[in-house]
Amino acid sequence: MTRLDKLVSDKLNITRSQAKALIKAGSVSVNGTAVLSCDFKCGDSDSVFANGSPLDTREYVYIMMNKPQGTVCSTDDKDCKTVIDLLPDDMRRKGLFPAGRLDKDTTGFVLITDDGELAHRILSPKSHIVKTYIVTLDKPVTDEIISDFEQGMTLGEERLLPAKLTVMNGSTARVEISQGIYHQIKRMFKKHGLTVTALRRIKMGGVFLDENLSEGECRYLTDSEVGELCK
Repeated sequence: MTRLDKLVSDKLNITRSQAKALIKAGSVSVNGTAVLSCDFKCGDSDSVFANGSPLDTREYVYIMMNKPQGTVCSTDDKDCKTVIDLLPDDMRRKGLFPAGRLDKDTTGFVLITDDGELAHRILSPKSHIVKTYIVTLDKPVTDEIISDFEQGMTLGEERLLPAKLTVMNGSTARVEISQGIYHQIKRMFKKHGLTVTALRRIKMGGVFLDENLSEGECRYLTDSEVGELCK
């Protein structure tokens, strides 16, 4: 159960004092009845409205975004637009952050959530959550490169976990990795003299990027999709 003023503050992304003022003005209702008490307790099953609009009372939210090129995976950036900036107003709430990062010029599946525990499990090296990418290269992939990926190549002094590289056509391939070191895929190909010209993440764990989402668009994950990430 959560205090009403905290719930309103979190869901509307306003200060606690602003939330209290809204409640005391009679602008917040719970299950159809206006509530004037700021310390009123409500839960996930309660229907809460503020200024006539429903509030999402779920403890955590999980958002799939199709990240466009040129945006950064951050909660705040003084120079660039972030994935949080792209969220529509009705999906904004306090505490949201991208679970993991894509480079500024990489597109595709970004998970945005306020569930720190789930994000930690996804990002932990112990979990080995597989991320799948479509990569476009300036040269064709060779059998030697495929073998190096599968055996677990060495970058500098670091030995990487095995990765799966599947050629889709001459210069386009699918890459499956279970790590996330700095510029990993670009560096893996650079080792073999290939340059990545486009990179797109299409899958995290067992959850595919929704093909109906245009770049910059997002939607909530379904319960079954959240379950797949929690496996």
